[in-house]
Amino acid sequence: MHHPFEKILLATEHTEFDSGSERVAIEMAKRCNLPLSVVVPVVTNPVFEVEAPKLIDRAEHEIAARIENLEKTAKEQGVALAVHARRGEEPCSEIVDEAKDLSSDLIVIRRRGKRSFLSNLLVGEMVGKVVRHSPCSVLMVPRACSMWKKGVLVALDDSDSSERVLDVAAKVAAQCGIPLHVLSVAHGEKEKAPAARIVEKGVERASRLGADANGLTLIGRPCDEILGAQTDADLVVLGMGDGRLGGTAQRVVGQSDIPVLAVHF
Repeated sequence: MHHPFEKILLATEHTEFDSGSERVAIEMAKRCNLPLSVVVPVVTNPVFEVEAPKLIDRAEHEIAARIENLEKTAKEQGVALAVHARRGEEPCSEIVDEAKDLSSDLIVIRRRGKRSFLSNLLVGEMVGKVVRHSPCSVLMVPRACSMWKKGVLVALDDSDSSERVLDVAAKVAAQCGIPLHVLSVAHGEKEKAPAARIVEKGVERASRLGADANGLTLIGRPCDEILGAQTDADLVVLGMGDGRLGGTAQRVVGQSDIPVLAVHF
């Protein structure tokens, strides 16, 4: 079973908030034998470069040290990195442009940082912008996380994109040899039967793709039920249409203790 992603881009500033995303990206590259590119966004502008050259020099040395440290960590795991520092006024723009330049099909990024008062939002300011403009799927990783080993939880609805989301989740689970839990949430008893049919079809399709799949139909608020169903999983897979995370998806990302993969469609 081939991995659903072939060109992974790790976006990191190599801070404490990036430790989880770095760990997961390096583990993915090692376990799945995938090339790993890294973009380090550097905030700068022409006025600052002219008026504060000494600060620029200090920042350049700091960035070089961060990159060297990251490369050393990856080398210890047997993973070679292709690292590129991109300079600009908006880190999110540099990350998105790098993904476009490299034709990346997955961006791995932290969930939140400490850039401003907006860092307390469910999805950090920079991360939210990356998701909004990303040309590909985005994996958002809390800083304490490692790569998944228990199971994958995929949440489906009746949208046309559900098959794409399910296929990615099934391939990840099959490639890693872990169970796939197919979930659909109904708002009430009247919607339970249609949700159960979504789950049944999802389990059948995932099984054909080689995943060890099982189904779960729940009633309640989608966010609460998805979060509550994470007991046997350490990766959640959701859909992301036109670069948008819906309200449910944002709450899941912000409150989840495990990585969340938003599949681009």
